Amino acid sequence: MRLIIERNALLKALSHVTSVVERRNTIPILSNVLIAAEGSSVKLTATDLDIQVVETAPADVSQKGSTTVSAHMLHDIVRKLSDGSQVELSLGPDEGRMALTSGPAKFALQVLPPNDFPDLSAGEMSHAFDISSADLKRLIDKTRFAISTEETRYYLNGIYLHSAETDGTELLRAVATDGHRLAQIEADLPKGANGMPGIIVPRKTVLEVYKLLEDADKPVKVELSTAKIRFSIGEVVLTSQLIDGTFPDYGRVIPHGNDKVLNVPSAIFAEAVDRVSTLSSDKGRAVKLKMGDGKVTLTVNNPDSGSATEELSAAYDAEDLEIGFNARYLLDITSQLESDDAEFVLSDPGSPTIVRDLSDKAALYVLMPMRV
Repeated sequence: MRLIIERNALLKALSHVTSVVERRNTIPILSNVLIAAEGSSVKLTATDLDIQVVETAPADVSQKGSTTVSAHMLHDIVRKLSDGSQVELSLGPDEGRMALTSGPAKFALQVLPPNDFPDLSAGEMSHAFDISSADLKRLIDKTRFAISTEETRYYLNGIYLHSAETDGTELLRAVATDGHRLAQIEADLPKGANGMPGIIVPRKTVLEVYKLLEDADKPVKVELSTAKIRFSIGEVVLTSQLIDGTFPDYGRVIPHGNDKVLNVPSAIFAEAVDRVSTLSSDKGRAVKLKMGDGKVTLTVNNPDSGSATEELSAAYDAEDLEIGFNARYLLDITSQLESDDAEFVLSDPGSPTIVRDLSDKAALYVLMPMRV
């Protein structure tokens, strides 16, 4: 194997694929990146057995071939090379080492056989569709904060993606919940997604895809089955295992009888919550909302540090109500709102509250109350 590639192109590709490689591995081959050179390009592949990322970059290949080297070490070397320099990668008679040359810099890197490298891409996909990068980014952005990190409830450790029907319109819906708050967002159902199985995309996959979408502006090809999902974003292909579990019937947590409506300016409300929660305990993070007489009063009482109160003007015409929420969860949800006003639809101090973004009807948030 012998190829020459521009340093920036190699660094960009390595940055994408190396992000899935764990720093510590009990299986040595999983610490490596597979380099396969053929034609006028080089293909880089990395995996942690749950996610596989492949990126193709243009290269001047004088001798085709493949090998695997330490992903993070190669990334660190290339990152430190001169901007715009040419990098030569070659595997000579001594197949135990790969030579990397760039100007006066020369490295000899330990290799492992490419045949030992696992392949996650095998297996048929039952559904395939194209979705705009903006829509996919929005589905992730509006829900990822609510993904559970609790290992025992593994089926909540991702985003539930499925087709749903609202008012006779078929939609692609993303839902995430950790049992304390729920986020739901919808987009038009792409052609080809009809009848797709409901799938749970793992948190790590969600974060990796989101990173790849940051610079993307073209449609993303999504292929999926009941066990795997594949995202093709430009020259990058990410394949991931899905969470093998059943997502709970989240519809049962979304209240339908709430009759008390509170409207407050989103930014002003979030700033007030942030201020008074300075005194909340790390364990509870509770803030009490008292609504009535066209205002809402935010209160925090902490026996160890003191108390804080702030009063805001608000649109509220129902009977007086006091309810407590986790301040961090309140801030997480209000940070997602794009409208100037936040709408809280409440029932009583012990029931879930709906939070709506008045400028985005496709988004819905549910927040469980706390005792205060």
